[in-house]
Amino acid sequence: MGHIKKLSAGGITKSFDGVTIIEDVSVELGEKEIVCLLGVSGAGKTTLFNVLSGVMKPDAGCVTLNGREITGQAGHISYMLQKDLLLPYRTVLDNVALPLIIRGKDKKSARAEAEAHFAEFGLEGTQKKFPSQLSGGMRQRAALLRTYLFSEGVALLDEPFSALDTITKSAIHQWYLDVMEQITLSTLFITHDIDEAILLSDRIYIMSGKPGRITAELAVETPRPRGREFTLSSEFIQYKKQILQLLELDD
Repeated sequence: MGHIKKLSAGGITKSFDGVTIIEDVSVELGEKEIVCLLGVSGAGKTTLFNVLSGVMKPDAGCVTLNGREITGQAGHISYMLQKDLLLPYRTVLDNVALPLIIRGKDKKSARAEAEAHFAEFGLEGTQKKFPSQLSGGMRQRAALLRTYLFSEGVALLDEPFSALDTITKSAIHQWYLDVMEQITLSTLFITHDIDEAILLSDRIYIMSGKPGRITAELAVETPRPRGREFTLSSEFIQYKKQILQLLELDD
């Protein structure tokens, strides 16, 4: 996993009003890889995502997707924010089909293509419901499916599970790892949650400082998908100790 480079960003620097927010940040993401960006608030993780997704142009550095430069070009990389942003007045099916319609598909074929993934994403039976009728976990599944349909094989998730309570979060982590086995998607996600980072990621970038830089990179060698029991294992605890030490060094 991860030998084919899907997304690569090199030397990204971005300032606002003369203050450098991120400096010389380089990250890469391989085929079907799940990579996490871990760090305290204010380290510039969201600024980096805005640059990667093309919403912002960096002052220096470049972003490449599937070997093609896309620096400052929005619309190539799917970006899912903390809030699921499902439209309340549209059915779940129409919410999920939206990226396909935006790309020019007619409604009927967009709905059919979206619906083909409902069973795989555990959403069967929710097609005609409205977002307000779904639980938080189900809304996140719908939002993730919509993100997947919009992506060109790469998705950025900004703290996708942070709004969920611990029990729902634990269940959706397992669901997410299972789904990621079935679909072809490379994911870079932001989290503050060390346990979540270790459970889900193939690699973890630690981002810290002002301006924000990548200060460490850690590979999680335990094969995916990892069950809940992994979070109680000695390997898991070792990874956690290592990350806590790395974060302390950055203080």
